[in-house]
Amino acid sequence: MNELLLLSLTFTVLTLIGMPLFGAVGLTTILALFMIDIPYTLMAQTGYTSLTPFPLLTIPLFVLAGRLMEVGGMAERLISVATSLVGAYKGSLGLVTCFACMLFAALSGSGPATTAAIGSVTIPAMKKDGYDVPFAASIAASAGALGSLIPPSNLMIIYGLVSETSIPRLFLAGVLPGLIITLLLMGTTYIIAAKRGYGGTGDPFTWAPFRRAAWDGKWAIGAPVLILGGIYGGAFTPTEAAAVAVFYALFIGLFVYRKLTLRKIIESLRFTALMTGLLILLTPTLAFGQLSAFYDIPAAVEAGITSITTNVFVVLLLIGIFYIIIGTFMESLAQIILFTAVFLPLVTSLGVDPVMFGVFTVITCEIGFLTPPLGGNLNVASRISGITIEQISVAVLPFILAYIVGMIILILFPDLATFLPDLVFGEARF
Repeated sequence: MNELLLLSLTFTVLTLIGMPLFGAVGLTTILALFMIDIPYTLMAQTGYTSLTPFPLLTIPLFVLAGRLMEVGGMAERLISVATSLVGAYKGSLGLVTCFACMLFAALSGSGPATTAAIGSVTIPAMKKDGYDVPFAASIAASAGALGSLIPPSNLMIIYGLVSETSIPRLFLAGVLPGLIITLLLMGTTYIIAAKRGYGGTGDPFTWAPFRRAAWDGKWAIGAPVLILGGIYGGAFTPTEAAAVAVFYALFIGLFVYRKLTLRKIIESLRFTALMTGLLILLTPTLAFGQLSAFYDIPAAVEAGITSITTNVFVVLLLIGIFYIIIGTFMESLAQIILFTAVFLPLVTSLGVDPVMFGVFTVITCEIGFLTPPLGGNLNVASRISGITIEQISVAVLPFILAYIVGMIILILFPDLATFLPDLVFGEARF
């Protein structure tokens, strides 16, 4: 117990003084190895094995594909399709932002990337249309978080690797909850926009503009059909689908839309390297997770919580609150790796499907994208809009509430996550 207290204090102090999470977890793990006299080679061995799984290659490939699609003109086409579907309603540009983020989420796999791709176009447009700037930025930040829930999702790939859960099942499980949260975000946007009198001055919806926009954006719309259709049609694995997405983005950007240049391709590669550099967290966090098993932390957590309650709703709600608090200062990648091993045995012992828990975990991570001081999406929206994170943090609160409502709906109706995977692949046993 004294050892656990010392390790907890070490990790907390290192985090509070501003040490990068990689260093804080790594030094805490090294201290733990020293205290229990385990060879330091465990870190090297874990580092090697953590980066060898073939599905990990999916993450940089999807990041690269999403970036190429953004700078290659696909994001603009998706925004045009979304705009044509929304007529002269209050908050129409905000609704377009939510809908376009949902569409682009099926290409990028990343929340911050989706925020950057769609927000860079729609935030200036909303400012021009008279929207309050923090409100416009908060719409893009919150809707951009859908990039981590709607397939393909980088966070679901990490969860699948850590929990040994089928990644295709996880991808499919995110569809219905993703659609529900999209509707919640659009509803929140409409209510606030109507109250403040934003929008509602454009042309009403007609089919002709939509048909033109859909035809012009057919190659962009075809991307998720190709990627997800190939996975569930058995043509290729998720990793192969990511490679196909990269080549598709290159082909469309170079030869169809002709917006890709050598400079944009090099910039996309640089962006991908920076984004996937977070995978360096895998080594210390996985080693730390192995040590947590040595200290019987999962069993202690299970015993502690079940001594209070065995009600599944209450247990998941408590875990959700914990995840949301942790997400304010911890990267989602590290959060999933560190705590899945702790909480998954508990929830499965209570009858929760690992696939459903994966979707639940990702939703809580999405809330972490919207909470300072870390708030990845807030940082992106802040750079685009030119205002401070503090200003956006206040404006984003109603959208965080929408995510919390979506999380509670999932807890109450877990079949929302498992219905499509069970329909396509059959009911899984765990």
